[in-house]
Amino acid sequence: MTYGKSRLVLTSILLAGLLQSCFLFNKKDKSDGSKDASTGEKSGRLVMFIGMDISGSYVKRSYFGDSLDFLSHYIYVHLKGYGGLEIPYTLFVGSIGGEKMANEPKTFYPIQTFQDKSVAEIRQKLVSIFPKNDKNVFTDFNAFFKQVASFVQKKNLVLRPISVMLVSDGIPDVPKKDGQHDYRSFDLGPLETLTRNITLRLIYTTPEVANNWQTKVKRERVKVWTQDATVMKDWQDPHILVPEKPLEEQAKFFAWIKDNIDFNVRLIRVD
Repeated sequence: MTYGKSRLVLTSILLAGLLQSCFLFNKKDKSDGSKDASTGEKSGRLVMFIGMDISGSYVKRSYFGDSLDFLSHYIYVHLKGYGGLEIPYTLFVGSIGGEKMANEPKTFYPIQTFQDKSVAEIRQKLVSIFPKNDKNVFTDFNAFFKQVASFVQKKNLVLRPISVMLVSDGIPDVPKKDGQHDYRSFDLGPLETLTRNITLRLIYTTPEVANNWQTKVKRERVKVWTQDATVMKDWQDPHILVPEKPLEEQAKFFAWIKDNIDFNVRLIRVD
């Protein structure tokens, strides 16, 4: 082989190695939920909506403060992507209830409201957004679902995976039928056509209400997951959230979130 050909072969090998290294770097950069090195865009696809219940029935419950504590940790670790938790493409946080009337639109606070804040700062912001002494008159789930659908459509987020978390006791604020709450009055229709991958998560409820959401709320494409308040309070157990251990090293806490909150729900149709 002549010198010229040898030099050409060596150059080709070096270029191939360089291209492979760049590919592996970009693949690693995208897989951990950080920004793409070339475009600066977020690699996460998940769209998260969090609705907080500040109606009188929920605010008076003993675990209202605990739910704010959990939510501040939940938002923080997701934004950081700790423990493999998915960094959301975007996030919106608002109240579920209505202050004056049904179908009342509420403010949705965007992801920038919570980025670059500590857990304590996020908690403080949540308290200012959801003041305990400024309760909503009732919980309007249907209005919340409509507003979520409107945001998804207006912001061109259709077809992305969507997680809608409701921090609430889940009890309908509608007239009872034969002394029973009417869970079939919940209308998930606005959410049904947004994407094929949409999950509704209700946390801090009771076993009875959770069962009613699972078995009575009509749905075709929306996956529903519920978690009882008694289980939710375990997140601060020292065997789960280890005292004096840095939050980024709390592997058991991240595993608890994956197993009990961010659970990959199986679709069950309810007619």
